[in-house]
Amino acid sequence: MTQDRPVFGIILMLGFCVLAPLGDAIAKLLGETTPLGFLVLVRFAVQALILIPLVAFTRRPWRMRGRILRLTVIRTVLHIIGISAMFSALQFLPLADAVAIAFVMPFIMLLLGKYVLGEEVGPRRLIACIVGFSGTLLVIQPSFAQVGAPALLPLIVAVVFALFMLVTRQIAKETDPVSLQAVSGAFATVILLPFVFLGTNIGIWELSAIVPAADTHWLMIAIGVLGTVAHLLMTWSLRYAPSATLAPMQYLEIPVATLIGWVIFHDLPNGLAALGILITITAGLYVILHERANARSAPTETPA
Repeated sequence: MTQDRPVFGIILMLGFCVLAPLGDAIAKLLGETTPLGFLVLVRFAVQALILIPLVAFTRRPWRMRGRILRLTVIRTVLHIIGISAMFSALQFLPLADAVAIAFVMPFIMLLLGKYVLGEEVGPRRLIACIVGFSGTLLVIQPSFAQVGAPALLPLIVAVVFALFMLVTRQIAKETDPVSLQAVSGAFATVILLPFVFLGTNIGIWELSAIVPAADTHWLMIAIGVLGTVAHLLMTWSLRYAPSATLAPMQYLEIPVATLIGWVIFHDLPNGLAALGILITITAGLYVILHERANARSAPTETPA
């Protein structure tokens, strides 16, 4: 069993917060011309192709049985649903708005960590996450007014990935993170292939396989590489810190997504959304600084 080291877990999660929006930006670019099912399939197939040889070469343990196998399958299905919902949302919303709306997820994770896992969650962290959630609602309002129901897709992402991270926390200390991602990539590929095959044969565009344009091959590879590395960092982080600690820290993904959205798509949040983003960032940064202070304190001290 790995001892919790909250600050190190936070550093690993920071890497996830940088790489994940880069992958989302590529998905937004490719989503204009690539069917959703095929894009998600490629994302997981690249993950499997990268990690399975690595697992074999390093002789990492990969066999899973019983409870761990069942949870890994559940985790994989949640991962497929979450990524599919996010890629869909990106076709309707600016990158920063989609990411910011999805940040109801840390609030959900905080409650799951407290009431399902029994993790310690002090009142200050609860208040900070409630404030961050109110900021997320400010982002939803203008997006919903512009595009309607698709603005709610990131909420599906939030719920699914909260459950995804909860399941990951349950198995992270009992599995090798590289092997877990390799097996998940293989499972996801096996699950998705029949859907893409069927969609191609009966003419469902969203599930059809296509021959990518020559200038997009590297982008499709990049989306798999970025997703693989990002979620490895996320999995590793959960080995060292409770989900309730890492959940608010993920707010830092919002400014990264905002910067990437501005550079690539020339999109910036409007005034109300920007205010909501500012509120969520402030709440998240408060929790990070508070957690670092707790990490330096005596182990017997009860977190606020």
